[in-house]
Amino acid sequence: MLTPGTTALVIGVGGLGHVGVQLLKALTQATIIAVDINPASISHALELGADHAFASDAAAAERVRELTGGRGADVVFDFVGAEPTAALAQSTVAIAGQIVMVGVSTGAVPVGYLTVPFDVSVRVVNWGSRSELIEVVELARRGAIEIAVEEFAMDSAPEAYERLHAGTIRGRAVVVPTR
Repeated sequence: MLTPGTTALVIGVGGLGHVGVQLLKALTQATIIAVDINPASISHALELGADHAFASDAAAAERVRELTGGRGADVVFDFVGAEPTAALAQSTVAIAGQIVMVGVSTGAVPVGYLTVPFDVSVRVVNWGSRSELIEVVELARRGAIEIAVEEFAMDSAPEAYERLHAGTIRGRAVVVPTR
């Protein structure tokens, strides 16, 4: 579905979203638009290969529509899954597009006539297949993707959670047991 001339929207460029941008860059020829509320994550998205990245604010849906000539994104990946990001996904998806909910927050996309464009599909994903995992590991081995990780000692776990809550982690936070 993400062939040349199509657009992918990545909502949330944090722990998983930054990997999503890289996978889209490595595996498709789609234009990649990334949005986030954190300025550092917006910059990170551009470093990772997003074609456009900007704030996920009240003007985000309009900017996505402008960048897609009014069509909207062919595939929207919501790596947050909160109500505001689900609403953004709903308002930016193109006719016959897809919304893929990856984030595990409490957001929902109401599906029905007049709630999403015609022929839109919405999926909630939690895991890929074993073969997809092997492909991702191979892409990482070849350097096509890199997982940003900040490690914390076990006694610093509260700091990791505070920084996650504050949105100041670049990539994934990993708590490592003390030996």
